[in-house]
Amino acid sequence: MSKLFVPLQSSLTTRLSMRWASETPFETTDTLVITVGEWYVDLRVDKQTGKIDWALAGECTDESKDPRRVVFTHEIDSHHNFNISNPCPFIPLPNGDELETGTMARPDIPGAPMTDYEEVWRYLPIREGPEGPGRGLAWIMESDEGILEEGQHQVTKIFLAQIGGSYLILYQKQTHVVSRTPLGQRAVKITGEGVSARREEWTDGHWEIKYALGPNIDDLPSMANGLDVKMRGRKSGENVAIGGCDFIVRAYASEATEAPRKIRQSRL
Repeated sequence: MSKLFVPLQSSLTTRLSMRWASETPFETTDTLVITVGEWYVDLRVDKQTGKIDWALAGECTDESKDPRRVVFTHEIDSHHNFNISNPCPFIPLPNGDELETGTMARPDIPGAPMTDYEEVWRYLPIREGPEGPGRGLAWIMESDEGILEEGQHQVTKIFLAQIGGSYLILYQKQTHVVSRTPLGQRAVKITGEGVSARREEWTDGHWEIKYALGPNIDDLPSMANGLDVKMRGRKSGENVAIGGCDFIVRAYASEATEAPRKIRQSRL
């Protein structure tokens, strides 16, 4: 009997507002999140300074469906918190937006105390990309460091993501210290440097750079600077070489169709 194929969901989302505890909601960032299947890339740029407010990427999985609670890994994190998040509840709102609630570290207060928060998220229409209307691909790739042996390793972690005419890349140099627990389980402690990022958009028949941020922007593969990734027909789990670096295709959707629900957005 043939295996039933279930297309991966993909979505493009932005944050509308943030609120700490019972304070007044606000929004100080220009945020874009690409989600394909169970992987995400999230770039939030401070509107006033033009600097990275938060950049993170990793895996997102549903811990429960009703109510929906999502758990996020932080393979890249500009706030340097590489733990797995607590489950984040998402509540559908009457207008189609989603309310995310939970508790996370508040970085604008000394000591970053754990604080209740609420965030409102909205789906965005998928931009037309270079392949034309209704034919945009959706994919996420992660740099492949292989299996690291015990000891200390210098790692360059990169995530690339495209959905239609939107492209994100995050880059972070990290130190991974691999050890074994008393029970023999593999443990990895990660520390990271600053994150570099690009956000590019397909506009009037070419890629335009919306943001190029951080100390290593010249090292980031750029659609606007000629990157041509041959992704049509790829499969999740495949290996791809780009610019001398090895990547794993974490998620691939042959058509960038909007998901009926959103997967994501905060974390601890």
